[in-house]
Amino acid sequence: MNIDGVSTGIVLDHIKAGKSMQIYELLKLEKLNNCVAVIQNADSSKYGKKDIIKIDQLIDLDLDVLGYIDSNITVNIVKDGKLYEKKRLELPETLTNVIKCKNPRCITSIEQEIVQKFKLVNKDKKVYRCAYCDAEHK
Repeated sequence: MNIDGVSTGIVLDHIKAGKSMQIYELLKLEKLNNCVAVIQNADSSKYGKKDIIKIDQLIDLDLDVLGYIDSNITVNIVKDGKLYEKKRLELPETLTNVIKCKNPRCITSIEQEIVQKFKLVNKDKKVYRCAYCDAEHK
């Protein structure tokens, strides 16, 4: 299969195989009026299989969402057919409106308009805790 390159836009590379649709939904890429290519299970010498997302436009991306889903993702910014910038991601220290607290007694379960906020407490195990009730999320 052959997918054209991006002349000006963003290429999300090295996505863990099977995670591209989750990223597509969380970043709300379906709302864009330009071309978005989702490539799943592409061969990778480094990872075996990987997903790739190509966006044919420069947009603001929530790097925290990407870092939470897979901190190995590489964000490539392309301008005029050439690599302009390459960003590497890290696990974010805080997450806002990415995950939801599962504690039924948490204020966020009762008051739906409250922001879902989590803080990273264990980087090695990717454990976050709710900022309001301290419930753990892995």
